[in-house]
Amino acid sequence: MKIGIVGPCAAGKTTLQSNLNRLGYDAHAIAQEHSHVQTMWQRVTLPDVVIYLDAALPTIRARLRVGWEQGYLDEMNRRLTHARAHADFYVNTNSLTPEQVCAQVVEFLRTPPNRKS
Repeated sequence: MKIGIVGPCAAGKTTLQSNLNRLGYDAHAIAQEHSHVQTMWQRVTLPDVVIYLDAALPTIRARLRVGWEQGYLDEMNRRLTHARAHADFYVNTNSLTPEQVCAQVVEFLRTPPNRKS
């Protein structure tokens, strides 16, 4: 099963990919937030499952130490609209450790396919 991970910068895509890969999953962080092509996440990776990680601006600023304004994040989120609408699982990473994010995703992946969260 190929797992695509999408979300804004600093939501934890690369970290989750590394953690899932270490556990034997075929996970891929997709930098959809940088593309104006709404379906890029489908074309690049062709995932069987899409995980959407989210983070608010204060969290992103703390993780990346950037001075972005809300409008910059709003544009990233606009570019992610299609991917988010088609995500199989959503995780708000604001108050979670990377280990907690991974545990939630692994629990979802182990859930029978007909039960989405």
